[in-house]
Amino acid sequence: MKQRTDQQVARRTGQGEGGRESGREGRHPRRWLILIVLCLSTLVLVIDNMVLTVAIPTIAEDLGASSQDLQWILDSYMLVFAGLLLTAGSLSDRYGRRRTMIVGLALFGAASLVAMEATSPEALILGRVLMGVGGALIMPSTLSILITVFDEDERPKAIAAWSAVAMVGLVGGPVLGGALLAHFWWGVVFLINIPIAVLAIAAALVLMPESKGPWRKADPLGMVLSMVGMTALIWTIVELPKGGLGEPGTQVSLAVTLLSLVGFAVWETRTASPMVPVSLFRNRVFTGASFSLVLLTLANGGLMLVLTQYLQFVLGYSATETGLAFTPAAVATLVFNGVGASLLPRTGNRVMAATGLLVIAAGFALLSTLSTDTGWGVLAGAMCLMGAGSGLAMPAAMAAMMGAIPDEHAGVGSALNDTVQQAGAALGVAVLGAVLSTTFTANMPTDAPAAARHSIGDALATATTTGDTSLLAAAYDAFTAAMSASFLTGAAGVVGAAVLAMLLMRGGKTAAAAGTAKETDAGADAGTATAPGAAATEVRTSSEAERLVGAHH
Repeated sequence: MKQRTDQQVARRTGQGEGGRESGREGRHPRRWLILIVLCLSTLVLVIDNMVLTVAIPTIAEDLGASSQDLQWILDSYMLVFAGLLLTAGSLSDRYGRRRTMIVGLALFGAASLVAMEATSPEALILGRVLMGVGGALIMPSTLSILITVFDEDERPKAIAAWSAVAMVGLVGGPVLGGALLAHFWWGVVFLINIPIAVLAIAAALVLMPESKGPWRKADPLGMVLSMVGMTALIWTIVELPKGGLGEPGTQVSLAVTLLSLVGFAVWETRTASPMVPVSLFRNRVFTGASFSLVLLTLANGGLMLVLTQYLQFVLGYSATETGLAFTPAAVATLVFNGVGASLLPRTGNRVMAATGLLVIAAGFALLSTLSTDTGWGVLAGAMCLMGAGSGLAMPAAMAAMMGAIPDEHAGVGSALNDTVQQAGAALGVAVLGAVLSTTFTANMPTDAPAAARHSIGDALATATTTGDTSLLAAAYDAFTAAMSASFLTGAAGVVGAAVLAMLLMRGGKTAAAAGTAKETDAGADAGTATAPGAAATEVRTSSEAERLVGAHH
């Protein structure tokens, strides 16, 4: 009993293995250098997927890839990544977070080499699958390491920098991809991953301390159920807009999703050594922050899908120009990440998160006013509002969530939130995509060709083939009406997230500390966040595959 009490005290005061350091004298001397390594590790994932989107038409031509091949090139990464997140987080707590991240970086770099040298679609798909495994090992480890090396006072600033880097990658990826593809072959989009991975591995070995949770019995059944359930969930969400629930394949995947995830939840509440601390959701701060982020990523996932089509199909932007159009959001995020981090000690997480979410809702409302002849100013203003809101809300919500997670479960806690946000972004594409498609069809003329009534891409292809200028004008008008409905739906979701934040994220630090102490004293298992934009990135690239392939073929 005495030994157990000493271990509990050590964990709470930040002196145990992997414990969070508290107080200025306990701060890690190389923590800001470690943050750079964590940012590099996150950046390589975000940039790779954004650059790949730009390279899809070139890959299709060079490898002779079919539409189905290209869909698998994009979807294979996302399916593996989402399916393995929880298991990877659990492994990082068990075997070491630095070690897990280094293994993930090495695998991601090696898989990038496989993809770069691919001479067939099948070889490229294999490379993408292996990259998904590496990405799943990297992502939970980065934030869990951040938790252990930064104390509560400095953590908001660290999270702000970490999330800002992800936003830079999200916006800069297409611009970088366009510049590289103008001078090199498509394999360069994978080549750039290798030196970044090597640099991050070397820096991690030199700078970063190892941290892990206390030894616990493995939960193999929980791992299998989570992998099957999350993979089936993402597959269902991706396939649902194509044929609806009437498709037998979608029905089967939905049934597998429900059986696996319900079985996982039941098993985790009954097993003596659960992989995921389900009891953590009894902490209202964690729950409020989690579901607020779910609704935010749901809205942002749909934003990327809808706005990208507006910029490219209606305004005629190239992929590089589309990336540049998001620059005001990136700049605003960078600025307001710093502003939010400095104001957070005065306002608290709850007020800051809710304020940021309402600013994002205002951005969605402004986007809903876009039309075929709207000037650049409205779009830039909306992007600034979106970026400012994200800069205020994301660090606050993540800080609240991380404060509720016991140190020994930092890895699986981070993976849990990564997984929830991944599902939220995929669901956002499905929900806002369905609103967009349904409203577009309803606003198209009844005498328009059937092939032109499904999407803006199909309508433009039909109008180009037939030379029907009136069909082209009708398609533009129908799409802007549908886009407006989608953005208003997104605004409603973000307002809902703000309400949840205000109702549930009360008590912040106190509630989190109490929850942590209770979990530790009881010997129970308890666990946090994803780089904003990272989840949405994967779903966005998958959803864009069909229209990019359609443009190529």
